[in-house]
Amino acid sequence: MAALYNRINNEELKQLMLQETEPRTTLSFYNYFHIDDPKAFRDYLYKHLDELSVFGRIFVAHEGINAQISVPSNNFEAFKTFLYSIEPLNGLRLNIAVDDDGKSFWVLKIKVREKIVADGIADPNFNMNTKGKYVNAKEMNQLLESPDTVVIDMRNHYEYEVGHFDRALEIPSDTFREQLPMAVDMMKGNEDKNIIMYCTGGIRCEKASAYMLHKGFKNVFHLEGGIINYAQQIKKEGIESKFIGKNFVFDNRLGERITEDVIAKCHQCGKPADTHTNCANDGCHLLFIQCSDCAKAYDGCCTVECQTIVQMPYEEQKKLRAGIDKGNQVFNKAKARLRPRLGEEA
Repeated sequence: MAALYNRINNEELKQLMLQETEPRTTLSFYNYFHIDDPKAFRDYLYKHLDELSVFGRIFVAHEGINAQISVPSNNFEAFKTFLYSIEPLNGLRLNIAVDDDGKSFWVLKIKVREKIVADGIADPNFNMNTKGKYVNAKEMNQLLESPDTVVIDMRNHYEYEVGHFDRALEIPSDTFREQLPMAVDMMKGNEDKNIIMYCTGGIRCEKASAYMLHKGFKNVFHLEGGIINYAQQIKKEGIESKFIGKNFVFDNRLGERITEDVIAKCHQCGKPADTHTNCANDGCHLLFIQCSDCAKAYDGCCTVECQTIVQMPYEEQKKLRAGIDKGNQVFNKAKARLRPRLGEEA
């Protein structure tokens, strides 16, 4: 029986992916449906997807599946045939990446989680089957024209920073579980408004719409397939994009360009920029926005201190970061007001 997990060094796999010449298609999909045995379902998926050379990150839980993957283009139809052979996933919408170089993932990881989206909801009466109404790109644009519409971005602050819908409200938080009660508080007094929720691929805003209905709101909508599907629709139908800038994605690309507008700024020099990067110092790995000039000046690092470290011999770098949990650090503009701009002296 084939191993149901990866056994090769992660960095080696990344280099192998970068050397691939066969084109790949990056896509995402999700579905809320009950899975009796997530572990068995996880192993079943791994066996078949590994045989098709699928890379990516998939979460499985009792409440469903959430996947971001890349598939060799010549295996795409075989992948669809397998996926659609699973009854609850038959005919499921696949969000094909907008700005894709095929270099999004380099290993297949399928993990069993308590939930496919960590939401902090403990109320046993909450029901994902009662959710907001889907809207497509054309309907989204029409609703945005109405003064009775409130549009809420259900993504993290660093996603909103590089691109968002016109008039969209930001919920300034690092986590979805914090955003849900914040969205309810923000909308108090607007119970008669049309509330549209959106996110990257639809999974977060679908759950958020169900939560808003659970909390007593009536006219709740969510963007079907999120920003990714919206971008495909406006391109296909030739309609105006109400989304401005770049769509942050959680893979090696770190972003898909939707419009040419650059609405963010470099976190080091303040010039217009919307390219996210992780600090080249592996002991830091901070996610931040860096322009090309600062990338060159700081060797891809967030501070002079980190730049000094990456210039050290590799073994010395390893000693410095021993025992450090770099976690999932992101640059937060709100927190940055309490400290100097990245790269400046304190």
